[in-house]
Amino acid sequence: MPHKPRQYEFARLNLTYTVMSKRKLLELVTTKCVSAWDDPRMPTISGLRRRGYTPSAIRRFCEEIGVAKTNSMVDIEFLQFCIREELNKTAGRVMAVLRPLKVVIENYPENQVEEIEALDNPEVETQTLRKIPFSREIFIEQDDFMEEPPKGYFRLSPGKEVRLKHAYFITCKSVVRNESGEIVELRCEYDPATRGGDAPDGRKVKGTLHWVSAAHAVQAEVRLYDHLFTLKNMDEMEEGKDYRAYLNPNSVEVLSGCRVEPGLATAKAGNRFQFLRHGYFCVDPDTRPGMPVFNRIVSLKDSWAKAQEKA
Repeated sequence: MPHKPRQYEFARLNLTYTVMSKRKLLELVTTKCVSAWDDPRMPTISGLRRRGYTPSAIRRFCEEIGVAKTNSMVDIEFLQFCIREELNKTAGRVMAVLRPLKVVIENYPENQVEEIEALDNPEVETQTLRKIPFSREIFIEQDDFMEEPPKGYFRLSPGKEVRLKHAYFITCKSVVRNESGEIVELRCEYDPATRGGDAPDGRKVKGTLHWVSAAHAVQAEVRLYDHLFTLKNMDEMEEGKDYRAYLNPNSVEVLSGCRVEPGLATAKAGNRFQFLRHGYFCVDPDTRPGMPVFNRIVSLKDSWAKAQEKA
């Protein structure tokens, strides 16, 4: 009996908020809509690698969605779910301040530096600790302070007490403004008895802020990536409209002057971390000595999992 070949047919994988056509992807590169084939916004293997996606997360995604014989649209948030699940168990936790606001702790001794211990990753079986320097001057996020806070605002405001992650309770006493009236510095006081983040008298605070020591923090560049297109299903474009009309003008935001823990000064390209309260980040190949560059892989918000729970 002669051998009869067997033909297998399967549909192309389509993802939301992007295009998978090689012709269109080539146009995006040649027209400089993206930097290259490995642009972290591209749905290419090199793009996903530079963004910070791991081979195992991509393989899990492919195994979960399976192979279809008819065209279908897979939500890219499921791919994000796969990498988020993996990095939650493997990525070390660090503190990074993306939009710094200086805080001076007036009753903390000048020139004193102490080391605060923190868990690298609470999700792993074998717990390891890292040491973070703490000093009189620190940076917090600009969004973590509001001079006239609305109801339900639990972060820092005048006269309000918050917890610094792994460190102390602090209370804001006053603000310092520049000539334009912008707040450039906060003056605070700390409670020495609350080292480690708990008060001996049992009082509670609802807000916990991340921070970095101003004198020890490493300056960094952070690139925040979003969807490449604004239309969720690119198969539903208006008739006669070019697909590039749906390019997201805010698909990347580059932040300079960020501050990260001193331990990240020696991070290598491809290393992955969880920036507390921000998301998961990967060291970009553009990193150079004294100036690490981080790409946001995915935020901490898991909208796909929440949608599944609601369903």
